[in-house]
Amino acid sequence: MTQNDPHSAVFAGVALLDAQRAAQNHEGTPSARLRMDRLSRAIDLLVTHKSDYQQALSADFGHRSPDFTAFADVATSINALRHARKHVKSWMRPSRRALEFPLGLTGASGRIEYQPKGVVGIMAPWNFPLNLMFVPLAGALAAGNRVLMKPSEFTPATSALTARLIAQSFAPQEVSVITGDVATGAAFSALALDHLVFTGSTAVGRHVMRAAAENLVPVTLELGGKSPVIIGASADLQMAATRIMHGKIFNAGQICIAPDYVLLSKDQQAKFAAAAEKAVDQMFPGGLRDNPDYTSILNQAHYDRMQDYLRDARDKGANIIELNPKSEDFAQQPHHKLPPTLILGATDDMAVMQQEIFGPLLPVRDCPDTAAAIQYVNAHPRPLALYFFGRSRREEYDVLSQTVSGGVTVNDTIMHISQDNLPFGGVGPSGMGRYHGTDGFREFSHQKAVFRQMQPDLLRFLRPPYGRAFRAYLKTLVKR
Repeated sequence: MTQNDPHSAVFAGVALLDAQRAAQNHEGTPSARLRMDRLSRAIDLLVTHKSDYQQALSADFGHRSPDFTAFADVATSINALRHARKHVKSWMRPSRRALEFPLGLTGASGRIEYQPKGVVGIMAPWNFPLNLMFVPLAGALAAGNRVLMKPSEFTPATSALTARLIAQSFAPQEVSVITGDVATGAAFSALALDHLVFTGSTAVGRHVMRAAAENLVPVTLELGGKSPVIIGASADLQMAATRIMHGKIFNAGQICIAPDYVLLSKDQQAKFAAAAEKAVDQMFPGGLRDNPDYTSILNQAHYDRMQDYLRDARDKGANIIELNPKSEDFAQQPHHKLPPTLILGATDDMAVMQQEIFGPLLPVRDCPDTAAAIQYVNAHPRPLALYFFGRSRREEYDVLSQTVSGGVTVNDTIMHISQDNLPFGGVGPSGMGRYHGTDGFREFSHQKAVFRQMQPDLLRFLRPPYGRAFRAYLKTLVKR
């Protein structure tokens, strides 16, 4: 359903929300079989239309590798949906909980029942428009919810295709898509949903949370931020450079957990730059400009923002190293491709060190050792991801125990997000809430506590009038 007028978007959103909530109330908690069927329909949609999505995303980006789309958006989404389908029966089972003594000995019982929240809203961004829509969808459907989705207006072909395919695969009372611009997104975030998932910038996340708060809608926010890389003294520098550059060229750096800056001692930076250039040459042996495996920057505005960062850093004394092994002319190209670029000697007064980059630029900041790197990270907002490279378990322990981030990958980048058995989410300014796998199921479920009392009235001494038995019991509680 396409909406450009925010007033019609409000009406359509409210109407769909009411229809889904009415269906949920009428039909009750869906069975495991129905949940698995909905997950299967989402899987079939992606398998059947993989090539359609490859074409749509390449059109939206100007150029995006079809192989990359098949892996990073289609396959990862299918994997999450299949994982949920495989485990949903076990996730649904009530969880028994121990009771306070002596209740567990008298026949009383306690358990947690996982109940659908109702209608879950998903607001997905443009950088991974399938993964960041269908992965939370997997958790929401596994938990037995109905779902409203709002894809990004910056990937119009992909959003329109998703709206059409969802409408073919699901009744509107099950899953629906509302497309539209920023005003539509604002109207969507103001709906009285039962849960809202938003992926995007911290600045927009504040507006989304404020709108959701009007209806006391619980939120899952995945907001990104500046994800640091700490290279320890014990690291293999070539291995580190290769894996860091893979994380940075992944979707041309347009990923919320891309390595955003590197903390490295000054005497190691020239070696790191050489190793990084070698890694780029190995990944793109024929060059970058016309290489089908290298993705474009989304649009002119984002491309201009990258150029502004580079000009500002150069004017403030940074050493700019373009990793362009074949010395190609990127001024002559039909798209917005930008070669990976190191910014050595980055300082905090540079714009590139103040904003999430979301592109293939990689600042390298002078940092004498791991202790100083930890201190620097802790002086800034808590990031969505943190990366440590090194063979020293002591260094690794210090980094992990003394920093706080949404997630960590050690001796690689971005890999933790691909694990269905690991929760994904931010902390503080980088987000709140967790999803993926069983954590997504629980995030989108109401975990209802159920206490069953025994039939014999063995605890009548807890009721007035209070007597000797009550005071004797109280004495067992009030103690050190």
